[in-house]
Amino acid sequence: METHYIFVTGGVVSSLGKGIISSSIGKLLQARGYDITIQKFDPYINIDPGTLNPYEHGECYVTTDGMETDLDLGHYERFTGIQTTRGNSVTTGRIYQSVIDKERRGDYLGKTIQVVPHITNEIKRMMMRVDDPKHYDFIITEVGGTIGDIESAPFMEAIRQLKWELGKRAVSAHLTYIPYLKAAGELKTKPTQHSVKEMQSMGIQPEVLILRTEHHLDQPILDKVAMFCNVDTDCVVQSEDLPSIYDVPVNMHRQGLDAAILPKMGLPVGETPALGPWRNFLDRMHNAKEEVHIGLVGKYDLQDAYKSIRESLIQAAIYNDHKAVLHFINSENLTRENISESVKGMDGILICPGFGQRGIEGKITAAEYTRTHNIPTFGICLGMQMMVIEFARDVLGMKDANSREMDEATHHNVIDIMESQKNLTCMGGTMRLGAYRCALKDGSRVREIYGETEIQERHRHRYEFNNAYIDQYENAGMRCTGINPESKLVEIVEIPDLKWYIGTQFHPEYSSTVLKPHPLFVSFIKAAISR
Repeated sequence: METHYIFVTGGVVSSLGKGIISSSIGKLLQARGYDITIQKFDPYINIDPGTLNPYEHGECYVTTDGMETDLDLGHYERFTGIQTTRGNSVTTGRIYQSVIDKERRGDYLGKTIQVVPHITNEIKRMMMRVDDPKHYDFIITEVGGTIGDIESAPFMEAIRQLKWELGKRAVSAHLTYIPYLKAAGELKTKPTQHSVKEMQSMGIQPEVLILRTEHHLDQPILDKVAMFCNVDTDCVVQSEDLPSIYDVPVNMHRQGLDAAILPKMGLPVGETPALGPWRNFLDRMHNAKEEVHIGLVGKYDLQDAYKSIRESLIQAAIYNDHKAVLHFINSENLTRENISESVKGMDGILICPGFGQRGIEGKITAAEYTRTHNIPTFGICLGMQMMVIEFARDVLGMKDANSREMDEATHHNVIDIMESQKNLTCMGGTMRLGAYRCALKDGSRVREIYGETEIQERHRHRYEFNNAYIDQYENAGMRCTGINPESKLVEIVEIPDLKWYIGTQFHPEYSSTVLKPHPLFVSFIKAAISR
């Protein structure tokens, strides 16, 4: 089968959920037996989101091959179980960089470089994944931003050209907003009509419309949108507010979104997929009544800043037949005086990753309190490093123990910069990124949790546990139970005498999916429930 292409765009406003819709389409096509991949094209000029503040862009997701990417790639992986790569995340910056590099090499033979055709051709090449040796039945491309944005224009032109070149092998799915005017008590379709007209003015006629709405849309509204937007009625579906993002694929399936797309591409609809495992997950989610309360100790009071961690905890709780209730605890405000009240009612504490000085003393305070009160504790990346620093200060007696990131003059640099990072001056894409091996020690809790002797997990860091202190930690009760076999980097620490006290240098949240929750999160939640 030739590769088919689905382009997902958004109109009226941003944050409508294009990533969730793209993931849902991918999931439904997978259920029909197709091999799919999903990619995100972002109009911003940054090469990647690696240097962006989480308040600007939310979480920075990391692929197995070490690319810092948009958080939507996390949705793609969680929904479909696919492993994304650097080819699944493309920005305007990467596109222009590629074109400029080619021009410098002389690839264009002295031609004047222009947006059309050179930039648009590069976009098309990347959208079609020309350099990817793997064959896909469907490539789903989500375009960031909204229709009408100046920076999106080259992407729209590339899509127009591809739809003309590929014919039925390319379909446009447009997600747009139907606002509700409370004072008038009316749902309004005009914004959607204008959004579609904007696409039409660019030479693109969407075949499928997904209407984002906070209120259920009756059939007359769907018919009206279909008529004024030149779209078949069965190709207009609604994406109304639902209790969980994981309900969306089933909702799209119930409305026949996948069955509407396939005929547009000249493909048979075939048998209706049962979505058995996914529905089983939803049943467990909807039937979970008991709550487990987890405190997230971090400095970003923003849901998207710790998106993958939040979803991993939610998934793990469901597989423990519980509902995760997550409480953000601002580490900047944590002190020895208020820590007891701040974590009151928490069944477990997760010390979040991050960078920089801000809020670290609060994380150290949290680590000390949970360690001494035997509260299940999970530290990730910087969170693990703060657990290590706290142990050095309060157990090993190294009162000035710190990370070289925070204090270059510390006499006890229990966390130090990695050798490979010492001479780097460029911030973007230079950390230890992507999947690395980790050998798990026999008899350790993590060895029992994983049920394997060696694992691979994804990283995003510059600083590491200082191996010069391993013996002191081991002798005092904090074991280094996960070691990279090549670099000897300490990847995991744990205190086996406590109920559950584990820190990981890597980010396990990046590899937790709906149908395959990460074992560390499942075990952590289980411990929190039984506390």
